[in-house]
Amino acid sequence: MKKSLLNMKTINFYFVISSICLLTLFSCKEPEARLPISKSKSAQINKSIALNKALIEDEESLIKEYIAKDTTNQYLNSSNGFWYSYKERHLEDTYHPKPGDLVTFTYSVSDLQDKIIYTESEIGVLKYLVDQEDQLKGIRHAVKLLKKGEKASFIFPSHLAYGYIGDKNKIGKNQPIIMTIALTSIEIKN
Repeated sequence: MKKSLLNMKTINFYFVISSICLLTLFSCKEPEARLPISKSKSAQINKSIALNKALIEDEESLIKEYIAKDTTNQYLNSSNGFWYSYKERHLEDTYHPKPGDLVTFTYSVSDLQDKIIYTESEIGVLKYLVDQEDQLKGIRHAVKLLKKGEKASFIFPSHLAYGYIGDKNKIGKNQPIIMTIALTSIEIKN
């Protein structure tokens, strides 16, 4: 019994020593070199930028063609990247909405073939706190160009309207649109 117990202790001792040696051997292995940082994200971003620039150029070309065909209206080019033409203008009034003013307006939407997408009655009357509420980028800029009682048609490239997803209903992705906006009232911020 003593001999078998001694053999068991010897076997356990050798097992522990060999395990320690194996662990030491494998844990001392050289660190593996890391792969270089991929520049594919940078390449993807640059590709996306190039595609967006091409899309904007294509849309601007379509808009300029539309404006050239529309000989009855005079269009102004906004510094914010859209074009507009007044339908009703009040030169005697000088007040334009400022941030915090509450404006009431209506609008209709059509495409560049003058096909109506949404009528004023479908959209209804809207109220908007200028620069303090979420609204389409084009509308945020457009209402600040109008005075009370004025109406204008705004041609927005898709990035100022419904963008690359559309409105998920009648307006497609990357679709430039025409919004005819009528500003009915301005409540000046106190």
